[in-house]
Amino acid sequence: MTHGRADIREILEANDLRPRRSLGQHFVADANTLRRIVRLSGVGPGDHVVEVGAGLGSLTLALAETGAEVTAVEVDRAVLPVLREQVGGHGVRVVEGDARTLDWDALLAGAPSWQLVANLPYNVAVPLVIRVLEEAPRIRSSLVMVQREVGQRLAARPGDETYGAVSVKVAYWAKAAVVARVSPSVFIPRPNVESVIVRLDRHEVVPGAERVTVPAGPGTESYDRLFDVVRAGFAHRRKMLRRSVGERVRPEAFEAAGIAPTARAEEVDLEGWERLAWWEPGQG
Repeated sequence: MTHGRADIREILEANDLRPRRSLGQHFVADANTLRRIVRLSGVGPGDHVVEVGAGLGSLTLALAETGAEVTAVEVDRAVLPVLREQVGGHGVRVVEGDARTLDWDALLAGAPSWQLVANLPYNVAVPLVIRVLEEAPRIRSSLVMVQREVGQRLAARPGDETYGAVSVKVAYWAKAAVVARVSPSVFIPRPNVESVIVRLDRHEVVPGAERVTVPAGPGTESYDRLFDVVRAGFAHRRKMLRRSVGERVRPEAFEAAGIAPTARAEEVDLEGWERLAWWEPGQG
């Protein structure tokens, strides 16, 4: 059972609710779109799924129908009683919380492997995706519906117009791809932008991990150095790298990394950034 357009309007009116612009709320009101999201997620019986921004429970119910064990996270206290009512009896665990500040370790403690499925508003999409990649290793894959421009940034490759520091960080942790487009007409209220669905599958081994002596995550010297160099490169993306990152890497590092000093940030892939940032004298 999923909610159609008439169902969404009825639930909103019956509970005197209106979508909150401050939270970027746009409720999916199309059964075909919900089924497509579930299909693309690959969720099935016995899987552990966390849904961020469950709202009125339309996608939550579609996920629960697969036989998955669903944890639905919602920050809007006005919506929470309605969400609990809608998913009651379907074995869904409802958690009140802001996904940007959640204790992911505590939330996901019940299983070693999870999938995340979410319809994310523009203002939280990028920081939330990055936080999940950096802090929630139990989440092995994510399927997120986001504004088209945001999705393109997450999945961009070198040479793409939207390729940037966020794209490099996503590539460090996961394989990302835009897997579908979504029309504004499937939402209530209708947004002024197009949306896309992005799938992210976490790497089994972090790229470049064999070249570092400590776990290459936030707070480690290798990780922080890598993305300090990446940020510097994209902060002045029209400049040649010898100018944008010249204060952070030695001149010899360019030749050793096989990167021209005259190259620009959008031309360099993840491995190139790693070679450039992690080069040290004596490596050759």
